This record gives sequence, structure tokens and C-alpha cells, in this order.
Amino acid sequence: MPDKSLFIYDGDCPFCNHFAQLLELKSSIPEFEIVDGRKNLPLLSQLYNQGYDLNKGAILISNENIMHGADAINWICSEIKEPSDSLLEVLRIIFKSNKRTHILFPFLLWGRRLSLTLKGKIWQPVSENSQFF
Repeated sequence: MPDKSLFIYDGDCPFCNHFAQLLELKSSIPEFEIVDGRKNLPLLSQLYNQGYDLNKGAILISNENIMHGADAINWICSEIKEPSDSLLEVLRIIFKSNKRTHILFPFLLWGRRLSLTLKGKIWQPVSENSQFF
């Protein structure tokens, strides 16, 4: 039986939130858990202290490997086999290419930062002492 994969995203980002909802409802990736990082500060702080900043992209833990940002999105989209949603199919096609994902990922981060700024949310690095949440 495969180990469970854990996807950690920013629940205040509308793009991240919608992607996470699509994954949860329509992706059919086995043994896949989705967690809003803003609701799990201890885990997020632990990952930040290991060099994984949610502000620089979603975090995926699978088979004891940690993937971050473009690598996490690429892994997820490569694992989606038969999505039951047309948007998820488009995302799968676009982001299953490692090269395309790394080219497009900075634009995703820019969109996230813009949306959080418009919502009045902070997108500073997370640390044990920060007031991110």
C-alpha cells in the first residue's frame, strides 16, 4: 500500500484554495491528504525551519520526500490520471510537463501575491515568531 501524500497549501489564496478543492473532490489521487497551511501553524513552522516556505509555493510530502513550489505542482499533475473536471484536466495537461511548470510557476506566485494583497492578507515569510496567521 502506498504511503499517504500530504499537500499543504495557502487557504487564503483563492487560486490555491480552488486548486486544493478540485484536487480533493475530483483528482482521484490515492492516499492523498490536503491541508490548509494557515490552519496548521506547527507543521508549517517545522517545514519553514527546514527551508520550505509556503509563500514560495505549496508543499507536498510524499514517501518521506518533500517537494516545494513548482516541483509539488508538477508531481501532483503527473499523478492525476483521469480527472472528472475539465479545469483539472487542463491544469494536468499544462503542469505535467516539468519544464512548463517551472516556466509558469513564477506567474502563479505573482498571482497569489496579488490576490493576497488585494484581500489585505500578509504574504511575508512564516517563522515561529511571525504574525503571518
